[in-house]
Amino acid sequence: MTDKTMKKTLLYICAGLLTFSTAFGQGLDRSVRPESGPAPEIQIGQPATFTLANGLKVFVVENDKLPRVSFSLTIPRDPVLEKDKAGLSSMVSQLMNRGTTTRTKEQLDEEKDFIGASVSASSSGGYGSSLKKHQDKMLELMTDLLYNPAFPEEELDKIKKQALSGIALQKNDPNAIASNIVRRLVYGDHPYGELDSEETLNNITVEDIKNYYKTYFKPSNAYLVIVGDITKKEAEQVAKKHFSKWPKGTIPTFEYEKPKAPAKTMVALHDRPSSVQSVINVSYPIELSLNSPDYIKTRVLSYILGGGSSSRMFMNLREDKGYTYGAYASIGSDRLVAAVNASASVRTEVTDSAVYEIMYELRRIVDEKVTQEELDAAKAYLSGSFGRSLESPSTIAGFALNVERYNLPKDFYANYLKSLDAVTIEDVQQVAKKYIRPDNAYIVIVGNTGEFKDKVARFGEVKMYDIYGNEEVPSDSKIDASVTAESVINKYIDAIGGRAKLEAIKSVEMITSAEIQGMTIETTTLKEQPGKLALSVKVGGNTVQNVVLNGDKAKISSGGQSQMLEGAQVAPFKSGALIFPELDYLKEGYKLVLEDIKSVEGKDAYRVKVSVPGGVSMVEYYDVESGLKLQTESAQGNAIYRDYKAVEGVLFSFFQLATNPQIPMPLETKVTSLKVNTQIDAATFKVD
Repeated sequence: MTDKTMKKTLLYICAGLLTFSTAFGQGLDRSVRPESGPAPEIQIGQPATFTLANGLKVFVVENDKLPRVSFSLTIPRDPVLEKDKAGLSSMVSQLMNRGTTTRTKEQLDEEKDFIGASVSASSSGGYGSSLKKHQDKMLELMTDLLYNPAFPEEELDKIKKQALSGIALQKNDPNAIASNIVRRLVYGDHPYGELDSEETLNNITVEDIKNYYKTYFKPSNAYLVIVGDITKKEAEQVAKKHFSKWPKGTIPTFEYEKPKAPAKTMVALHDRPSSVQSVINVSYPIELSLNSPDYIKTRVLSYILGGGSSSRMFMNLREDKGYTYGAYASIGSDRLVAAVNASASVRTEVTDSAVYEIMYELRRIVDEKVTQEELDAAKAYLSGSFGRSLESPSTIAGFALNVERYNLPKDFYANYLKSLDAVTIEDVQQVAKKYIRPDNAYIVIVGNTGEFKDKVARFGEVKMYDIYGNEEVPSDSKIDASVTAESVINKYIDAIGGRAKLEAIKSVEMITSAEIQGMTIETTTLKEQPGKLALSVKVGGNTVQNVVLNGDKAKISSGGQSQMLEGAQVAPFKSGALIFPELDYLKEGYKLVLEDIKSVEGKDAYRVKVSVPGGVSMVEYYDVESGLKLQTESAQGNAIYRDYKAVEGVLFSFFQLATNPQIPMPLETKVTSLKVNTQIDAATFKVD
């Protein structure tokens, strides 16, 4: 499509969306809605196509507006069940970019940067983009990645470490946990339901990656989309030069049983007692692909139900009830299996009410017809989105690729606006009755379930799930009637040395070390009872932050500037100044609840909810056998404690694995020095 044709097309679309704002005659009745004009015809240009001898089909879209070219390779395949090696395809994608048999990763990066090119490969294709004058060099680098990946072992180890850090972070992310449970429930044993874990990632070897590459990286059913300052004739020459030597081969195909919605709605909960919000997802599988006659109708339905700030879900749960900052719903499409999902993050105390309103809106859009205003607004939004997409030349190639891959009518996109304009109120209700199933859904909630578990039972059978979407089986270990939250805390105090020894420690000097993204973080912590704290953080040997607390006064210094802290800002540091906070747990103002026994790193642990004065709460886990603290969960993050060592007859944890929503990866913190009852200079705790 030429620039002139593109501009003309966009003009047609805009004209179709505009309404008259002025009138020449005095007889215009403004109380009557004007009738919409006919939907504009869209003249979408067709890319040039040709097929290489090895089966690679090429699409070419000319656009000489800028002297740039891009090459996008797609290798379609059926999804693969990776089972005990879940995460394999992701590892393949990452490792393919870590060097070839002819270039190291550093050499590749240097050569790409020298010509200002973007080049990458993945388990399902590759991409290259550059100025036209650097086209040959860019393609040389792109095909080197595609044909000659080295799959270096040392790079796989780095990728695994990063992936494992990401999984550790997800354990403290309620949205990630909810997503895991939704995927497992909605898709089950289908490949879409597979989740990476520490175990599956550690199972992956370089040999597995090489076998995957040999099996699935073939051109026979692949597509190459070329967009930019290039003619069809030149594209044929370039494609033959760089892609014809790629040997053809057959990629295995698979068939899977279709996931089914539950016979009746059920409630799946994951307990995070430290959460102050509940993450809610209502979801179930459906069959709806891009080539379905219902597809465009469901786009309208999806937008009205939960597609934006004017949708029913948003207006109800946010604007009317004030339960959340946003509530949304979507109706997916996929050639194999898709899903309907409605979601919101709400305050804990309104969890059951929010679920009720979500279910109410799902039922209402089935039972009641949408209004003409809702229909018009949805059509206007979708028309505008479609029009804006035509501004990109790559859209034309994408349309052609979709027509080819999903067996769409040749005029599917040319008639898109006409098809959209033809959707009626009755059509919307018809697809709502077909695809919206509030009585056959999974209601997944991640939050402090103790506050709402009984209340949400009215929506369906309640089951508990772990962070990987596995149903939690109650521990065989039962809490003895003689065990209380107080006795658990006392056992911990005895396990690490006893109350007398703990109370005898009046000061602590501790140095810890951690690494994040190649940088060393060293923290020096000085504590002196009562209520004194000095904290210094160094990154790469340079001090980046200091905190000093003395009683009710605190000061934080960073970047050469200092700030006095007041009121609620001081509270976290006052808590952090305690050498053994557990000594205070049995004092007035604290509330302890022994909830149950959970498994923590393979050990049975008492789960104790601790509410401290001021309304802050956290959950702590204590080893049933040893009494030692294994883990802490709070709104600020999680911490796992290991490697207890004795200092002056008292056990301290010398290793802590901490996750925090504000930190991009988990911190493995090791104690390098720990001294007790040393004399600390009084000036250290000077705040003024």
